[in-house]
Amino acid sequence: MDVTLILTVVVAAFAVYTFSVSLFLVLENRSPQSTFAWLLLFVAVPVIGVLIYFFFGGRGPRAFSQQDDLIKHGVGGGLYRAIEPILARQPVCIARLAAEKPASYRHRLLQLVSNNSYSVLTGYNQVDILQNASEKYPRLLADIQQARHSIHLEYYIWTEDDFTQQVKAALIERAKAGVEVRCLFDATGGKLSYGYLRELREAGVAIYPYLAIDSLYKIHSINYRSHRKIAIIDGRIGYIGGLNLDKDQLDGGVFGFWRGTHLRIEGEAAHALQASFGVSWFNTTQESIVDPGYYPDVSPEINTFLPIHVTFSGPDSQWAAIQQLYFLMILSAEKKVYIQSPFFIPDGSILDALKAAALAGVEVKLMFTPAGATYQIPYWAANTYFAEVARAGAQIFLYQKGYLHPKTIIIDSAVCSVGTANMDIRSFNINYEANAVIYDQAKACELEQDFLEDLKHCTEFKLEEYRRRSAAVRLRDSLCRLASPLL
Repeated sequence: MDVTLILTVVVAAFAVYTFSVSLFLVLENRSPQSTFAWLLLFVAVPVIGVLIYFFFGGRGPRAFSQQDDLIKHGVGGGLYRAIEPILARQPVCIARLAAEKPASYRHRLLQLVSNNSYSVLTGYNQVDILQNASEKYPRLLADIQQARHSIHLEYYIWTEDDFTQQVKAALIERAKAGVEVRCLFDATGGKLSYGYLRELREAGVAIYPYLAIDSLYKIHSINYRSHRKIAIIDGRIGYIGGLNLDKDQLDGGVFGFWRGTHLRIEGEAAHALQASFGVSWFNTTQESIVDPGYYPDVSPEINTFLPIHVTFSGPDSQWAAIQQLYFLMILSAEKKVYIQSPFFIPDGSILDALKAAALAGVEVKLMFTPAGATYQIPYWAANTYFAEVARAGAQIFLYQKGYLHPKTIIIDSAVCSVGTANMDIRSFNINYEANAVIYDQAKACELEQDFLEDLKHCTEFKLEEYRRRSAAVRLRDSLCRLASPLL
């Protein structure tokens, strides 16, 4: 066969392929950075790049499930009836927040969180900020052991170790005592053996993997993660934050120390977590749990006015709710922005917001983990973003005592958010996440003091020092940054 003809056919086929994938990506209406990153991959490794995209890059309003529709349907039906008393108090709660906590009142932030994630502002809550697993795990275990009606757990990572064996024993004991126990773990993050699951199920515990790939129809969602770490006990107590069910987060694993932050909430905010769990449970099992018994009246026990919004986001959400939350919090700050996260792979909007805040004279302090155990690409890419925000006047601190895993943001010592979402594109667009926004100076200041304590274990990233690093190191970091939309 003529070699010239073969080359012509190959070139023509490649041209058609490049045009087709380019047209497809353009019609996806992603950010220019993401579009060019995927296009580069498609061209560099034809066909294989498309397969990688199919498994790891797909997203959109109907990417995995119809979660927004389920929420709307639930609020319009049984779920609406269950939380109707809280909904009815919304105007009074907002007015009281404005009058009693003026420093924490943020009208635009309240409107945003209410509109972009169907979140309900809850007024009556008591909150304990739990720093590290050594504080969270005993409290969670004790609450499980004292449960009387229901236990609902949803965790990204759930491994088998000494602590989770205690969790298993407590869940089995409560299930045998007649308590309803339902558990979800991420299909990729949960490392549970058949024997562990069998013991739970035989005792009456309903436990399932979330986002399990059990058919070709769902295979495109293989890159999605249920990154939430929430627990709801008796519909009265809720946990939310960055600590999974994993002994490494208690003893530090290979890092020697694991720094994390979680909230224990008693009160109405537990109802918001219950509603979120109910949607995830329905997605997994098709069982509806909207009976009012799961949303008990907490007013007899809780009379502390502490307003909390619980917001949620996922790959099938209409809005990038937590990304928008972070964006508006940063831009609404007048004095301070303090952020902790293990990763720093921001999208353009968050990056610009941080630079604008710093240039406007806001004190911007950011704290991150400098390296991982094995996978280093996101940490190397982060160096280029550190340099960019440092150039605008922000301060970046790298935690040295162990692995830094909180996901927190504090503005003006008045409003704070604690949750599961990292400061990265994956958490903003691909993962299922949950954050609690607390409108209270005392709690914001408590979290701020913890941040300042962590500064004692940090080294500061210096722009001048980074510029003096070898060209090879900076090139490595810049090449890793090209993959940011894919990380």
